[in-house]
Amino acid sequence: MPLKVGDRAPDFTGLADSGETIKLSEKLKEGPVVLYFYPKDETPGCTAEACSFRDNWESIKKLGATVLGVSSDSIESHKNFKSNRNLQFTLVSDEKKDIRKAYGATGTLIPPRITFVIDTNGVIREVYNSQLNASNHADVALKALNSLKPG
Repeated sequence: MPLKVGDRAPDFTGLADSGETIKLSEKLKEGPVVLYFYPKDETPGCTAEACSFRDNWESIKKLGATVLGVSSDSIESHKNFKSNRNLQFTLVSDEKKDIRKAYGATGTLIPPRITFVIDTNGVIREVYNSQLNASNHADVALKALNSLKPG
């Protein structure tokens, strides 16, 4: 069962597409985080989802947010996907599925497509779980980020 709105987001350390180690708690010091889990690089739904975040990048950045895409693909696969699709955000390799398990973003046949919007206090403010409406994830995240803005 995925974590829900109001839950504390589990901290994690992961390997980014750049090969560097990233830590959620460090990213949260910079602003809110949109953490999205997706099944596989270069598949139709995952490409639509990633491109939707790419196409909304300027609006997301204006709200001070960081986007982290997580799948069990290798760093090399992430590098290629990022390059092929001109993605500006970080892709995290979760080959052992530890991050996925911590967020309850696990499935039986196909890993679920779930987006979490996490505020700077580490609290989950939005959860959007939709395998089929891949391109809606960025819209839902933007709406949630806008609601975090003061006054």
